[in-house]
Amino acid sequence: MRGSRVAAISPSWGGPSVFPARYEFGKQQLEQIFGVEVIEMPHTLAAAAWISSNPAARAADIMQAFADPSIDAVFATIGGSDAIRLIPHLDLSVIRDNPKILLGYSDTTALHFACMAAGVSSFYGPSIMSGFAENGGVHGYTADGVRKALFRAEPLGEIQPNLEGWTCEKTDWADVSAQLTPAPLRAAFRPKLLQGRGVVTGRLIGGCAEVLEMLKATPWWPQPEDWSDAILFYETSEDAPSPDFIRYWLRNFAAQGILKRLSGILVAQPDPAGNDTYRSRLEQVFIDVLAEEGLIHLPVLSGMEFGHTQPMITLPYGGLAQIDADNASLTLLEPATT
Repeated sequence: MRGSRVAAISPSWGGPSVFPARYEFGKQQLEQIFGVEVIEMPHTLAAAAWISSNPAARAADIMQAFADPSIDAVFATIGGSDAIRLIPHLDLSVIRDNPKILLGYSDTTALHFACMAAGVSSFYGPSIMSGFAENGGVHGYTADGVRKALFRAEPLGEIQPNLEGWTCEKTDWADVSAQLTPAPLRAAFRPKLLQGRGVVTGRLIGGCAEVLEMLKATPWWPQPEDWSDAILFYETSEDAPSPDFIRYWLRNFAAQGILKRLSGILVAQPDPAGNDTYRSRLEQVFIDVLAEEGLIHLPVLSGMEFGHTQPMITLPYGGLAQIDADNASLTLLEPATT
């Protein structure tokens, strides 16, 4: 993918107009480290208020990016909270007929589910302003995950532990002088087995919890069979929804028959300022709801790094993955790109 042209889109929030220096730093990191050319779509840099009022224009940017044969990949500038509003405006046939890489996380979950509905794989990973534009530059662990997922036509292999340490530090994006100063890192951690045993495989599906709730019962929500033998990856945003709400939401997954179809679950390290109590309560919710469904042996790994913390791994939607419960490890068994 080195030498490729990457379209930058703002499908949710017009963050580049609010923090232009942050966007430019992320764009610079992308171009210098990965050797790509970043191209803005017509409304990528539009004012945030205008972006909010014009979901049809956001959808038009996405369709233009997919339809343009000179563009190889589409990266979200930042997340937000209302990509769900693009549903009536996005023509899935444009994505289906012009498959290409889509990268982003958080509210970009909605677009990933649009891609799934169109039969196209995409990637849950860093956005330009959050991930690539981290203070001090993109974390090596994040960059390595992007390279393995997007730049190499070979199986991604076992996800190695992050030894750098991690952060959920909220820096002031308006303070341009701080952009080159890395955020302090907390001690590194390893994935934790919540329950289950043995080795299971399944295709990856999931995203940000709050966005998954918005997607339920929409045209982009997967069919029941799409969840069969899948591995659900699940993360919460920096809003840190109450564990009680996570319980309600997971019970909805149970009521749909989804939990009984899964082969395993991955839970991301949450971001409520690194609150261990919140993480413990969240983990207990998964254990409790699965027990209600008689799924006490379903493998569940917690503390995975694909959520609203940095650095982060990149996960391919539909990619074949393996959970080794005995070793608390995740392995991606297929090439993510060809």
